[in-house]
Amino acid sequence: MTWDELYSACSSCQGCELAKTRTNCVFGTGNRNADILFVGEAPGEQEDLSGTPFVGRAGQLLDKYLYAVDINREDVYIANILKCRPPKNRDPLPAEEDACIDYLREQVRLIKPKIIVCLGRIAAMRLIKPDFKISKEHGTWFEKGSYVMTAVYHPAALLRDPRRKEEMLADMQQIKSKLDSLKD
Repeated sequence: MTWDELYSACSSCQGCELAKTRTNCVFGTGNRNADILFVGEAPGEQEDLSGTPFVGRAGQLLDKYLYAVDINREDVYIANILKCRPPKNRDPLPAEEDACIDYLREQVRLIKPKIIVCLGRIAAMRLIKPDFKISKEHGTWFEKGSYVMTAVYHPAALLRDPRRKEEMLADMQQIKSKLDSLKD
């Protein structure tokens, strides 16, 4: 499947009830040959309006972390498990994740990233392991197939609990170091 075919299939998807309430399909954005793929759980209101992931307050905070560790947003790819916004930003339902997960799998296949970073607990539980504990396992590295994966706090969680911001910075510095080591 090509990028255009994947986008067309995703944007016309009617696989769950969220398709009826979306403003835009929030497919993903960034470098399609990125070494790092960041994966969140689902679009929020600003993302649904714009069709681009991580453009609201959480996305602005993510941008600050990327800048702080010298990773250009233009060099990464950012997507979500869900491509449509759940009502009132509630957690995605398992059936909604199931309806969308193949779009993300195809994005991973096309991008071939060296590192996959889960943004938050829900993405980590789906992509790394079902019993993932973000407070204990953030910044831990996992190998799944040919991918090196980790999870960090979701930027939205940091907006609610700023006490975790230093941990997030340390995790992002570790991601930058891992990226640099994989390029050698």
